[in-house]
Amino acid sequence: MLIRRELPADIPAIRDVHAAAFAKPDAPADTSVEAGLVDALRACDAWIPELSLVAITADGAVAGHVVCSRASVGSTPALGLGPLGVLPAHQRQGVGHALMHAVLGAADALGEPLVVLLGHRDYYPLFGFRPAGEFGITPPVEAWGPHFQVRTLAGYAPDMRGAFRYAKPFEDL
Repeated sequence: MLIRRELPADIPAIRDVHAAAFAKPDAPADTSVEAGLVDALRACDAWIPELSLVAITADGAVAGHVVCSRASVGSTPALGLGPLGVLPAHQRQGVGHALMHAVLGAADALGEPLVVLLGHRDYYPLFGFRPAGEFGITPPVEAWGPHFQVRTLAGYAPDMRGAFRYAKPFEDL
């Protein structure tokens, strides 16, 4: 498996990844909010091309995708991670782990201070995520608290505290 930046030719496959990864039983095909979210992020000024990564199988197919977009903690730039999606046929084979490690490494190499996400409390700590409240960072929706997590990077400074704000397309969901 190869992890690389998204290319324009990958866009339809990325939509398919998120549509399949987040498909709900008994829902019509292509109704995934996440697939539309990636398209909306790509079209806004919060898009960071270096942080939109795909997992490519040995036969050249896109098996997974992850993206971080520009967000903020108070007035300080930060990153919001998501969505992260893997085709069902490739789940539980390390694709998601590889994408997470790659996007966190890329964000750190770009000098970003931290990555924030809303996610499973047992999965994301595997990558160093901790509850955002430990860092004085509050979620946009108070009820998210237990699932709202932060991964600090080399550029982090402890005075980064306050309300977190995702890119505009997240607010439009």
